Amino acid sequence: MNLITGDLSFIPLGGSGEIGMNLNVYRCDGQLLAIDCGIGFGGNDNPEAEVMTPDPYWLATRRDQLVGLVITHAHEDHIGAVAHLWPQLRCPVYASPFAASVLRRKLAEANLAHEVPLHVMPLGGKLDLGPFALSFIRVTHSVPEPQSVAIRTRYGTVLHTGDWKLDPDPLIGQPADLEAFARLGEEGVLAMVCDSTNALVEGHSGSEAEVRRNLVPLLRPLKGRVAITCFATNVARVESIALAAKAVGRKVALFGRSLRNAEASARECGYLQNVGPFISEDEADDLPDNELLIICTGSQGEERSAMAKIAADTHPRISLGEGDTVIFSSRMIPGNEKAVLRMQDELARGGCKVMTADDHVVHVSGHACRDELRKLYSLVKPRFAVPVHGEWRHLQEHASLAREMGSTPVLVEDGDVLRLGPLAGNEAPDVVEGVPTGRLVVDGDRLLPLDGGVMSARRKMLFNGSVVASLAVDRSGRVLGAPQISAPGLFETTDQEPEQIAAELSRAITELPSNLKQEDDALRDAARAALRKALGRRMRKRPTVDVHLLRV
Repeated sequence: MNLITGDLSFIPLGGSGEIGMNLNVYRCDGQLLAIDCGIGFGGNDNPEAEVMTPDPYWLATRRDQLVGLVITHAHEDHIGAVAHLWPQLRCPVYASPFAASVLRRKLAEANLAHEVPLHVMPLGGKLDLGPFALSFIRVTHSVPEPQSVAIRTRYGTVLHTGDWKLDPDPLIGQPADLEAFARLGEEGVLAMVCDSTNALVEGHSGSEAEVRRNLVPLLRPLKGRVAITCFATNVARVESIALAAKAVGRKVALFGRSLRNAEASARECGYLQNVGPFISEDEADDLPDNELLIICTGSQGEERSAMAKIAADTHPRISLGEGDTVIFSSRMIPGNEKAVLRMQDELARGGCKVMTADDHVVHVSGHACRDELRKLYSLVKPRFAVPVHGEWRHLQEHASLAREMGSTPVLVEDGDVLRLGPLAGNEAPDVVEGVPTGRLVVDGDRLLPLDGGVMSARRKMLFNGSVVASLAVDRSGRVLGAPQISAPGLFETTDQEPEQIAAELSRAITELPSNLKQEDDALRDAARAALRKALGRRMRKRPTVDVHLLRV
């Protein structure tokens, strides 16, 4: 399909109707602008996949029209897929100093540091990319330097908010630039494409300053080791924890590569000036328990994170147990509940006291609640509202609020092409077509389609197991010795079933016609069928089966 000229359209390829994997595209007069490129996690719905990205196929096949990729902030669900997907996009990337620093480290790990044209954008700066005139507007969020993007085109202005909140005391960085939003509203805004994460939550999201005020009285009476897990890029939270630890006589160590990388980026950009160097992991284990506080990754139950290893008592350098305290200074991202609760249960079973935001003021959300949404709508006064960054119920509640505030809401999901202009008279934006979307699974250095053959086989093996039979035959097809059956995850080592299945397989092959046994492919297919039949008689599962045939 050729690109249509003479229109302004919004095309979400990830992050609309779901949490995470944000990849948004604007099309204007045949040119394309991408905003954000993030990852998501498999969670309960896709246990066979740990990390996923949006499928950029539609965008990659049009990369000659792609004028650039703009990053709104440094969270993984907005920046984490750049290193994975940039080789398909090969466009300039624009980011704030902190986001650029975080991204530079990710690109270096992927051996792309010298390939990607990464441009550092000043906070509140301006940028012209083809038919798009961009102005960046300061907002607050749980990461340094988040920015909304005002996109001016000949069809009108669109405000892409990114993730935001209105924190009056963000601790790091300045409050949101409400005057800039008001000026934009006076200028006239065609549409606001806006974060919906907390559209179900009444009131205000709260301030980082609240968490800082509560940490010292919370930490002071605690005995033993204290561990706090939070998002690595929440630099204000890390600073608050470090200052509180100092106030109660504890030294701080960071556990987790992403935390150490975020610290390096923060210091590189002039943050954490009030916090001295953190002690090393090795030094941490030598400190008296009452003098140690560790900050670690793993607040979302990530399997290979520092906190997951600590909870499973497999971390090589640190352990927690009876009399120690673990504080979850974060919220559970939808889909991660099972993993987080399992980890908390493991910690409690090991003797740790577990504290969460449910019963202590140890976290405030980085996303705007309904009062903040109303405030932004009153300033920007968009003609149309396009809720994004949320599951369908979030989008619907956001749409209802936008209607109350005088904007006409339009609901979209990944793959929709929402035509925003030109509009005649009272004409409203409309979804005029669809483009292909999907999810890719990060599998080492590969990207695999979530609905492709490899992941389908892995999903089947996860639930039904896998059986491999190895057998040797002579030139006539006579079985030599006993076939070997390998079925990890299906049988215990003491079970007799593998031997019985091997005997059945041997008998089935012996009874095959002579001419069939002399052809390797035909014999292998017949052996697979016999193996499936033998398994079917013993279990109510259909495991993946394979046969290794050796002809002697």
